[in-house]
Amino acid sequence: MLRLWPLRGPCGKPAPPLRSPPRRIRVNAVSPGAIETPIWSKSGLSPEELPAVAESMAARIPFGRMNSAREVAETVAFLASDASGYVTGQNIAVGGGGGIAA
Repeated sequence: MLRLWPLRGPCGKPAPPLRSPPRRIRVNAVSPGAIETPIWSKSGLSPEELPAVAESMAARIPFGRMNSAREVAETVAFLASDASGYVTGQNIAVGGGGGIAA
């Protein structure tokens, strides 16, 4: 079963240490960046404003584009697979480098 638990506590501080290795329970998190989805049309912006906002957001991301839901889902699928059997206690940012400070 896949459960999602925060790895960060209040104020962004790391959560207490994990104590589950004997049971081989892996705990990880996925932090997506801005995702290009139809929900943006419900943001209160006019249809004319949306492309400019999306372009402005993409310009601040090193990869030069917004994320896709598929890319986030593929990261979650990897973490749920045996291929990530030795990965635990990690927060994987899927944001095209958007969190990297210059």
